[in-house]
Amino acid sequence: MAALTTGVQAPQFELSAIDGSRFSLTDALQRGPVLAVFFKISCPVCQYAFPYFERIYKTYGGKKVTIVGISQNEKRDTAGFVKTYGITFPILLDDTKTFPVSNAYELTTVPTAFWISEDGAIEISSVGWVRQEFEEMVRKTASAAGEHGFLCDLCAFLCVLCGQNL
Repeated sequence: MAALTTGVQAPQFELSAIDGSRFSLTDALQRGPVLAVFFKISCPVCQYAFPYFERIYKTYGGKKVTIVGISQNEKRDTAGFVKTYGITFPILLDDTKTFPVSNAYELTTVPTAFWISEDGAIEISSVGWVRQEFEEMVRKTASAAGEHGFLCDLCAFLCVLCGQNL
């Protein structure tokens, strides 16, 4: 279950989004940290996890944090996944012949999520679905969005779990 680890500089990349726009990690990091989540549409753990990442996006998206999914599938198949699971955050498409970004991040398993700080360092490398790592991503997202303190962290986590704003 290897992937790039905490403390390593995140490889820079540019990918097309499902909507045809271009995404640059370098540009996104100028606005704040990035939460990048790699997935495949056939992965049951990805199907379970993505609605939770969507809740993070709905709660904090656009507040100094960029959240992106990186699909390892073709555009048409990815569009079906996005519709089925109600995903509204940007979805990027890795090349399905050579997987340059997935390989640069040394992925062997999905989902894999990376919290990348503004200086480009990987602060969280989460392979699979690990609740404690997900909770840390929620805390970091809340903090980056300007919400601080234990109660804010608790509310942020509960909001993401239940989908409601407290």
